[in-house]
Amino acid sequence: MLARVKYAADQGATQIMIQGGVNPDLPLTWYEQLFARVRIEYPNVDIHSLSVSEITGLAKVEGMTPRAVLERLKSAGLKSLPGAGAEILVERVRKRISARKVTPHEWLDVMRQAHHLGMPTTATMMYGSIESDEERLEHMHVLRELQDETGGFTAFIPWFYVPFKTPLRGKEATALEYLRVLAVSRLYMDNFAHLQASWLTPGLKMGQLALFYGCDDMGGVIIEDRVVRDAGASNEATRRDLENAVIGAGFNPVIRDTYWNARPDMALASAT
Repeated sequence: MLARVKYAADQGATQIMIQGGVNPDLPLTWYEQLFARVRIEYPNVDIHSLSVSEITGLAKVEGMTPRAVLERLKSAGLKSLPGAGAEILVERVRKRISARKVTPHEWLDVMRQAHHLGMPTTATMMYGSIESDEERLEHMHVLRELQDETGGFTAFIPWFYVPFKTPLRGKEATALEYLRVLAVSRLYMDNFAHLQASWLTPGLKMGQLALFYGCDDMGGVIIEDRVVRDAGASNEATRRDLENAVIGAGFNPVIRDTYWNARPDMALASAT
């Protein structure tokens, strides 16, 4: 694990997202030791890690509350949580596509507890599986309400379901549908400071076009991904690719950290 973090840091990574399954054989102390080592050995890399399912899984293994787990992980070095596993925060949909994961209430409550502890998080929406348009809006609504309550979400990241190697199958969302979802998101989620383009599933050119439909962020270079790739997506991009996409759209690329602060200490790849 540390070797992988070192490789990412050597490539100029500003953020490390450690995320996996819920393994009952891994105690909370394992994660505490890992995060403490990363924090000490790679202080310039923010630890933006663990899904809500992993937090609740650790709470069950340890007989603790999710808040207590978050408190200990924060002390060890965890700084923020990704919005992974939100999918669609409607019970009917989750019973079909992620029955063994947390409920919508549990997902929202873990995010609420993280925000109360001063840990920012992102929020995601995976659309295009079996949900209706009304259920997409319900998902946006509960996120918007929690953001009004806590202000702890840094960004909203919608991305579409990849059907090619999944049991549900189905059809991939169209480019027009993706842009429409972004536009609706920017209008309705007006209490979110940032809307992120997801180039990993739609591709880099669609990610570039997304900058004209409400997005102000291209995400990051993903050094290693297995989840989306296993589902059948194959898009890749280097830092230079992302920067050139931003420049090609008429904007100025800026390297940021996990909290949307500029990193002037890091040179743009397109300028080297």
